[in-house]
Amino acid sequence: MNTVYGVTAIVLVCLTTLGVGAFGLRLSRTTSDFYVAGRTVTPYRNASAIGGEYLSAASFLGIAGLVYSSGLDMLWFPVGYTVGYVVLLVLVAAPLRRSGAYTLPDFAEARLESSHIRLLSSLLVVGIGWLYLLPQLQGAGLALRVVTGAPTWVGSLVVVLVVIANVAAGGMRSITLVQAMQYWLKLTAIAVPAFVLLTVWLGDGRPSPQLTAGTAVDWAQPLSGFGGQDHPVYATYSTLLALALGTMGLPHVLVRFYTNPDGRAARRTTLTVVALLGLFYLFPPVYGVLGRVYLPHLPDGLRADSIVLALPEAVVPGSLGEVLSAVLAGGAFAAFLSTASGLTMSVAGVLDQDLLRGRLGRLTGEDATVVQGFRLATVLAMVVPYAAARFVEPIGLATTVGLAFAVAGSTFCPLLVLGSWWRGLSTVGAAAGLVSGGVLAAGAVLITMLAGPISGWPGALLGQPAAWTIPIAFSVAVVVSLATPAHIPRHTARTMVRLHTPEDLELERSTRHR
Repeated sequence: MNTVYGVTAIVLVCLTTLGVGAFGLRLSRTTSDFYVAGRTVTPYRNASAIGGEYLSAASFLGIAGLVYSSGLDMLWFPVGYTVGYVVLLVLVAAPLRRSGAYTLPDFAEARLESSHIRLLSSLLVVGIGWLYLLPQLQGAGLALRVVTGAPTWVGSLVVVLVVIANVAAGGMRSITLVQAMQYWLKLTAIAVPAFVLLTVWLGDGRPSPQLTAGTAVDWAQPLSGFGGQDHPVYATYSTLLALALGTMGLPHVLVRFYTNPDGRAARRTTLTVVALLGLFYLFPPVYGVLGRVYLPHLPDGLRADSIVLALPEAVVPGSLGEVLSAVLAGGAFAAFLSTASGLTMSVAGVLDQDLLRGRLGRLTGEDATVVQGFRLATVLAMVVPYAAARFVEPIGLATTVGLAFAVAGSTFCPLLVLGSWWRGLSTVGAAAGLVSGGVLAAGAVLITMLAGPISGWPGALLGQPAAWTIPIAFSVAVVVSLATPAHIPRHTARTMVRLHTPEDLELERSTRHR
């Protein structure tokens, strides 16, 4: 890749991000602006912002890399990512908005009336957020290394600095504008080169993918080798379960629904998100398949996650290929920045509210203290995963993200679904579900990341744990709640009414009382 083109594209993306964030800073004045953008974000802008933060390194680079290396089975990843929002729409989008919370721990405490549940939720939000930030920072380092040959820590550092500048300065109001812009930037950056490459492929007579000896069946046939697992059928369905149910447990996704004006807007936002995600996910598989056609063997030193950046110059040698690679590099950096911004926002909000607040008494004024604490928490939220990214060996962007989904689905999915729809959930039952699901899923994640590939059923169960950790978490929460009816929150009935009362009815009732 032409270094000048690539660096120019990345610098333009970073400067544009900072410029839009600076404009958002002018609109941020209150605590509500920093945490939930004043709860005034329109459904279509919010949907673009959700698409911007949800389409991460795993979406922009990882899916193409998986399709390239492991075959067409990997198309289940974009399906699962999109289906997750359908489940979110049906089960929890409107109740979450009606709860009036700022963060997921706020919702947990309001529903279960327990500071202990809040603390557990806070720890999980921070853990999931940091786990999800790892592939964003690793992906940024990978992208900049492909473009310039720089060490991987440089790309990670660029993302850290830009994200801290945006999030700490303007909070949710600022990053909403940034992420909405970045969705359309990412879509353009991945779509335009894809159309050019497809045109060249058609002009070449539609050559078929080149498959190395002994891999044709594995690469092209369904359920024949999902991600290299020894038990592909189990791995496929476990991954789908993690993606479908884990979406509602991702803190950076949930916090966006608190920015909608009402529950109806939250549902409309989710419907729009499904359409935007479906449109984007048409393109990453194109790069994986065309990579098999034009670049069946990666050059030394490049991972499969690099196929999106390396493909244009293999298909169209010369200046055009270099320009297309630079456009993709800029889009990839937009993916890292937008997702990292959302994750940092959610982690910083929890760190501020539950760890730092009250420790900044030297400042005067409640809002000043809140904003100062939030900015300090933003720095902490990025520094820890940046340090970890330098020591944790990358295991594939989409794989790492999939593990984060498994942890989220095993913890917050049971809490949100049961908390929103079942009056019988007790405080003890909710805590038991969070702990059991969190310990099992996090344990599987740690073993997978530290031990590397494991063969047989142990490797499949640990590498894709959602199929057993999510049912266990649900079962434990239900059984323990049934055994501890005395610990059902005292004001459960009133809380459930608030979560499920349509806004029109609330408005009509308040008008009648006047």
